[in-house]
Amino acid sequence: MGVDMGELRGTHVPVLLERCLELLAPALDRRGAVHVDFTLGLGGHAEAVLERHPDAVLVGLDRDPEALAHSRRRLERFAGRTHLVHAVYDELPEVLADLGYPVFHSGLFDLGVSSLQLDEADRGFAYAKDAPLDMRMDQSRGITAEEVVNGYEPGELVRILRQYGEEKFAQRIVSAIVRERAKGRIVSSARLADLVRDAIPAAARRTGGNPAKRTFQALRIEVNAELAALESAVPAALDLLAPKGRLVVMSYQSLEDRIVKRALAERARSTGPIDLPVELPGTGPSLRLLTRGSEPPTAAEVAENPRAASVKLRAAERIDEQDQARGAARERPRMSATHGGRGRRRPGEHQEGEGH
Repeated sequence: MGVDMGELRGTHVPVLLERCLELLAPALDRRGAVHVDFTLGLGGHAEAVLERHPDAVLVGLDRDPEALAHSRRRLERFAGRTHLVHAVYDELPEVLADLGYPVFHSGLFDLGVSSLQLDEADRGFAYAKDAPLDMRMDQSRGITAEEVVNGYEPGELVRILRQYGEEKFAQRIVSAIVRERAKGRIVSSARLADLVRDAIPAAARRTGGNPAKRTFQALRIEVNAELAALESAVPAALDLLAPKGRLVVMSYQSLEDRIVKRALAERARSTGPIDLPVELPGTGPSLRLLTRGSEPPTAAEVAENPRAASVKLRAAERIDEQDQARGAARERPRMSATHGGRGRRRPGEHQEGEGH
């Protein structure tokens, strides 16, 4: 970025690092493999990929200029095979086109707020630290959390807290916000956190961690349009994933994980008529799921890195056309009588209730 950022602010322990590397390795063990880190952050995962795969090329995306500056310093010794780009992850098609890469072979999404953003009070993400209500991942553009809290209609605020924060006390919290902002603008994260705490019944405050967590999550998602970007980013990434390429996604809350689960599941099942004995050409699954449901962190991982506690990991591999053609020629599994005629499972599908 051309700016001396000084020493790295905060600490950074990459989440599920070894598991991510294990899942991505088969796609990276080819000469000139292109690895996309959709959420570069402080570069911990990217550094490990570059160290272990000396022929790999990195395309690192991040909307946060400060994170990019730190990653550029961290990855300086790999400068000959890195492209660090100021972009949101749904802009991947344009980024790859500009770089001249028709496809990529390996990709990682590490969703949510980064260690840098959480650790620095001046970013306004942490409800336990007082700061201006900003919450923009890219502080060079976009609406701030202060503008949302003070400017949105009450009904819209209730919708955001319910939809993005799954906050059952949304109406009470918004009523408190409206009363407070009538006296003067709400400009600090500490003031907002206090309002949320006081609005929630005392019994509910005793469980589930900080009572402001869901409200801050909802505001962050709204400010950064995170879910809209993710809904377009995952299908776009899968379209550009090379045959036998692999994609790993780590989510930290249920709304993200649902989007990822749906996008992967759609391509891991047949689109052909279910009653035909063989798969029609072009209707077979284009993805092979590498995880059964979502994988949680191990107890050891959480002990080492508490921020991994809520992570859900999903991974998939792009099926190449030759494998797809061979699969189309194979007879589909017959319907089991024990299912009472409910239908057979299509390739790539798990039974309801399987996984996590």
